[in-house]
Amino acid sequence: MKIFANSKLQLQKTNDASKDEWKSVAVALGSNIGDSYTILETAIKNLAQIPGIILEARSNWYKTKAVGPPQPDYLNGCVIMQVNMTPDLLLASLLEVEKKFGRVRKERWGPRTLDLDLLLYDDLILHTPNLQIPHPRMRERAFVLVPLAEIAPNWVEPVTGRSIQELAKDVDCSEVHLLTNI
Repeated sequence: MKIFANSKLQLQKTNDASKDEWKSVAVALGSNIGDSYTILETAIKNLAQIPGIILEARSNWYKTKAVGPPQPDYLNGCVIMQVNMTPDLLLASLLEVEKKFGRVRKERWGPRTLDLDLLLYDDLILHTPNLQIPHPRMRERAFVLVPLAEIAPNWVEPVTGRSIQELAKDVDCSEVHLLTNI
């Protein structure tokens, strides 16, 4: 069972994958082009309107330095959702929302209006050409682990068997700053 920090969330049992069952998922959001705060807030509303998605918890926003080439700082956060769709369909939905916000995939680690990363899908471990779950770099990224630990500290990452809170203690979080002046 996964236990979430947010009291609105219920304990979830993980079962064998079935598209008719609701699954807990974690998604990271980021933006560093345009009005990032408004983009991220609107993206969450867009996600919540997709059939088969129920928003359950969201983190605060955090300002972080960009990874990769010189570019503006990012705003990052995470959401926990319940979904009754396969990982591939969820990924397609996330990519469609990114596209609505003008996301163009030109440069790896380049600036972006909206970045949505599927981090966790219940306790599933999946490696396909188009999708890896858990997200392969989430364990290295403070800008993912800090907001995720805020809303799901006890969620166990299935590859390591360690909680998100434990993983967050292993990374340098000094460049992840809570957004306070909204």
